[in-house]
Amino acid sequence: MTEQIVSINPSTLQPIDNVNVTTSEGLLEIVKKARKAQTAWQDMGFDGRKPFFNRLSAYMLDHYEEIARFIARENGKPYLEAILAEVYPSIDVVNYYSKRAEKLLSDKKIPIRVFKLMGKKSYIMYKPAGVIGIISPWNYPFAIPFSEIIMALVAGNTVILKPSELTPLIGKKIQELLDTAGFPEGVFSVVFGDGRIGAELVKARLSKVIFTGSVATGRKIMATAAENLTPVVLELGGKDPMIVLKDADLDMSARGAVWAGFMNSGQTCASVERLYVDESIKDRFIELVMQYTNKIRQGDTLENESTDMGSMIDQRQLSIVENHVKDAAARGARVLSGGRRPDNLKGYFYKPTVLVDVDHSMQVMTDETFGPVLPIMTFKTEEQAIQLANDSRYALTASVWSKDIKRAEAIARQLVAGTVTVNDHIMTYGIPETPWGGSKESGFGRTHADIGLMEFVEPVHIHVDKAWLKKKPWWYPYNKKTLQFLKIMLWMTKKMKFLMS
Repeated sequence: MTEQIVSINPSTLQPIDNVNVTTSEGLLEIVKKARKAQTAWQDMGFDGRKPFFNRLSAYMLDHYEEIARFIARENGKPYLEAILAEVYPSIDVVNYYSKRAEKLLSDKKIPIRVFKLMGKKSYIMYKPAGVIGIISPWNYPFAIPFSEIIMALVAGNTVILKPSELTPLIGKKIQELLDTAGFPEGVFSVVFGDGRIGAELVKARLSKVIFTGSVATGRKIMATAAENLTPVVLELGGKDPMIVLKDADLDMSARGAVWAGFMNSGQTCASVERLYVDESIKDRFIELVMQYTNKIRQGDTLENESTDMGSMIDQRQLSIVENHVKDAAARGARVLSGGRRPDNLKGYFYKPTVLVDVDHSMQVMTDETFGPVLPIMTFKTEEQAIQLANDSRYALTASVWSKDIKRAEAIARQLVAGTVTVNDHIMTYGIPETPWGGSKESGFGRTHADIGLMEFVEPVHIHVDKAWLKKKPWWYPYNKKTLQFLKIMLWMTKKMKFLMS
């Protein structure tokens, strides 16, 4: 009997549909087809591939409402948020790379100095890596894999996606979109299952694996990939700090904190999970945070398009949040709002929660909560704020809030993070021109931007000699002429260094 995954709407706990789990034999066949399709896809060149992306973008623009509702139903986020954070950024990624990639992937001349006089030239060409495996999470089950898929495909790779077992239908929807746009068979495929099929995908000797998810799973993927020396890009979450300076616009900062802490029910790797506010403004700031938190409308995201906050994804993630709040309260934190499930909602809901009197002895300030919890801690000096913000094993994003932009930028440059924003938070993932990724336990490698596209290609150095010299001075046999040549090279190096100083 075929094993199946039943997808459930986390807002209502009602089953939606099911998919068949990919077998080991089925996976191997998909990998084989992807390898075969990759050569033809690469040989099309960028001009040959571009029409597929144009058709994809046009179709998505015509059907964005349908796509967003599909995402909201399986993921539990508000319909409007599905458009804002999933569909719109995905369309923008298609348009950006379909226009930008040709220039980025064209041959790049390497300026060389002395050896140019001997009839030599060098340049870099960019070859597709080959077959890319993408293992994607459930929190942004459309936007995260979709942007990576587009970067991989536009560069001439083929892709195999393994969506989260909690949101398999969205992975299936992505397949439908690319099929509708006419992408050739084998260029993009989806496999379904839990961590077992993910492990088999990593073992399948792919050209590269892109993973977004937990640190624990990231370690396993890295270890498995090492067996075949498969390169990986890992984005493993965060514990992102927000610093509010005493000269900040408090109303704007409070609004920003509430949105960045609670959007997607706090299930964002770049959510504000640690909020540090100057002690001289804490009372007014907390008052404003509470004011905006209490206005959040929570409920079934498809019943009411004005809903601000939907459900969490499942009981496991809900329990993590409950345990973090319980641990904080036991250690002296005060719960100003939320701290429990709502009484009137059936699904995996948790009320937006604000905590004060927190410190770094609490799980809520050290471990990734990944839920609608906003812990607020005070600081006395900017130096202390920087130290607190950097006191984490994660380093994905951070933000600094101040009316003095130069001052905020100076602090931003001292924070350890892949992205630091001033007077905003999270939203740069939706800008395809900007890179995304972190360091420490937040992983390594980048997606998005020009640098992100380079993760999907292999740079090849081509060096050409015009054969002006039939025998190169550095070839055998070594003799006095060889020594004389080296002396001339060193003399020229000395002169060039002098002229450039």
